Amino acid sequence: MAKVKTAYYCQKCGAQYSKWQGKCNSCGDWNTVVEELVQKPDPKDWKTSAKKEAKKVARPLLIAEIENAPQNRMNTGNNELDRVLGGGLVPGSLTLLGGEPGIGKSTLLLQISLGLKYRVLYVSGEESQQQIKMRAQRINPNPANCFILTETKTQNIFRQVEELTPEVVIIDSIQTLHSDYIESSPGSISQIRECTAELIKFAKESNTPVLLIGHITKEGSIAGPKVLEHMVDTVLQFEGDRNHVYRILRAHKNRFGSTHELGIYEMQGSGLREVTNPSEILISKNEEDLSGTAIASTLEGMRPLMIEIQALVSTAVYGTPQRSTTGYNAKRLNMLLAVLEKRAGFRLGAKDVFLNVTGGISVDDPAIDLAVVAAILSSNEDIALEKDTCFAAEVGLAGEIRPVTRIEQRIIEAEKLGFASIMVSKQSKIPKNNFQIKVLRVAKIEDVVSHLFG
Repeated sequence: MAKVKTAYYCQKCGAQYSKWQGKCNSCGDWNTVVEELVQKPDPKDWKTSAKKEAKKVARPLLIAEIENAPQNRMNTGNNELDRVLGGGLVPGSLTLLGGEPGIGKSTLLLQISLGLKYRVLYVSGEESQQQIKMRAQRINPNPANCFILTETKTQNIFRQVEELTPEVVIIDSIQTLHSDYIESSPGSISQIRECTAELIKFAKESNTPVLLIGHITKEGSIAGPKVLEHMVDTVLQFEGDRNHVYRILRAHKNRFGSTHELGIYEMQGSGLREVTNPSEILISKNEEDLSGTAIASTLEGMRPLMIEIQALVSTAVYGTPQRSTTGYNAKRLNMLLAVLEKRAGFRLGAKDVFLNVTGGISVDDPAIDLAVVAAILSSNEDIALEKDTCFAAEVGLAGEIRPVTRIEQRIIEAEKLGFASIMVSKQSKIPKNNFQIKVLRVAKIEDVVSHLFG
């Protein structure tokens, strides 16, 4: 058996050293020297077998010679997660789930592993088996095929995998694992990279999907080297405020599907509940008429959402007026304010403008421009808009109301949620369907003002 050999390399200039040091003598940067493997022992695979020794060397093929192999995805039983993943787990894929402490990462994956019809191995390096069982009994008292293993050493994990042969493997978390091939402590750059490489090798060779939980830094990015996100197939981000019950699941990277899908959950005592109608949490249920509020129709992937836009316009106390946004692009807000002042004659240059997208989500869909304008005008005039009216159009620099994509789907969603009218661009191409909702067509900002406020 060959001896394990490691060396220390600078991550910026590539200089090699025999031991660790804080400063690179070549480029002069600090804390860039990390440990890397130079040579592993012979049985470096997750499984040592003669079949792999006799495996044929891959040869280049023409695209026409490659056989079409449809991906048979594994249904997780969680519709929100399946939607974000693009239809389910892909065999042999590696999925990384990140999020703040206490946001519900472990709860989500444990809930999925307890309900899967496949044989699941849940590996935890943070909790004991008794702690996991207490949480599992609260989530699902009758689990199917879920095995719990508390281990942090990758060699021991692969030994148990070889005996159990699970169909899905969940690791909680990648920062707690360590390999004998690296001498550094768990959670270091070298350990995270080496453990991830071993898990990728296992996933691809055994065609087993692996889900990893990753910690995040105080800046909000996933802890460890950036190469970790490049190595895995899918990167999911679990967002939300721990003081609120709603959680949002987004895909920042997905090699097998779209990154525009959105999953919404509600944290309960028995686990995470899927929110099938997101508009129920994004639109307030106020009975009173309030000025500065407008409903916009937006799209997250293939899903239409109705979100509430809140605006507050007040006289500036200081010399320079404030422009503050939450969940919306501040530069786009300044652009819309300039359009209102230039094209519609509203003097907003000396007033503070605050804008908020309720529900804690961030939206970059240009279709909410008209709702933002309507909410600002409503707050400026202190006149409440009709509750049963929503908006779906983009506002151009010339003050024209521009059409947006998939307008028919937005209209159908607004009609399903009980809205009486929807304001769209006059140029929108709407199929001749018998909508119960009234479609209001406008061409310019002046038309919007005259329709809303007479």
